[in-house]
Amino acid sequence: MPIDAAKALAAEPRTGEISWGPKDVQLYHLGIGAGIPATDPDELRYTLESRLHVLPSFATVAGSGTPGVISGLSMPGVEVDLARVLHGGQTLTLHRPIPVTGTARATHRIAAVYDKGKAAILVLRTEVADADGPLWTNDSQIFLRGEGGWGGDRGPAARPDPPTGPPERTVERPIREDQALLYRLSGDYNPLHADPEFAKLAGFDRPILHGLCSYGMTLKAVVDTLLGADVTRVRSYTTRFAGVVYPGETLRIRMWRSPGSVRVAVSAIERDDAPVLADTTVEHS
Repeated sequence: MPIDAAKALAAEPRTGEISWGPKDVQLYHLGIGAGIPATDPDELRYTLESRLHVLPSFATVAGSGTPGVISGLSMPGVEVDLARVLHGGQTLTLHRPIPVTGTARATHRIAAVYDKGKAAILVLRTEVADADGPLWTNDSQIFLRGEGGWGGDRGPAARPDPPTGPPERTVERPIREDQALLYRLSGDYNPLHADPEFAKLAGFDRPILHGLCSYGMTLKAVVDTLLGADVTRVRSYTTRFAGVVYPGETLRIRMWRSPGSVRVAVSAIERDDAPVLADTTVEHS
């Protein structure tokens, strides 16, 4: 069996030092579409080192840029075909704002393994702390097609009710043809996002955009639109990746605000509003 759930859950956590600086932050921001218009004062906070702040979703690539999807596939008890791997969801919890320059200790472990019958889900937890204490916790849900069926725990089934009524705000964000090629420079070199032949082996007509790129683009839209462009207000951010995005498409981002949170739904305009991100919530101060 490619996945040994007991072995994966019992494995010792992996720890290591990570560090990042302004160039890493700027590259990530450019990878999620920041900097347009290039001289806009609001965009310069994402691109100019003298004004730089850090969008919290940078946590998914901080340090060496090794995201949960790739790290989880090298943990003990896990041996799968990369072409069968999809990123199922992401939950980020911020313990305090992320500094522009930092050195921290990252601890990775498999927090859960779920048997969905025809697929399996790994939950890889990454906890990051520096000398001043915890910075963030990342949970990556990794969907492995064809790897279930051993009779294990199916995991939680409950999902949040969809938001009701018309959204408070709706924005559109175009995705450049080269967006995936730029985003992958932050560390996720899965050929699914660049190599047409590999994408075909995985069942796609052409390379798809990284789910975490859509994730970052969406958080930026929420922060800029409803949180006064204040990145420090974000407390947590969770989503389920409901569908693929192709470079060159346009994201439609709908937002519903309630006290302390923003519910979000994201779709691809060119494919009749095909779902992209679902069950998405930004908790904020």
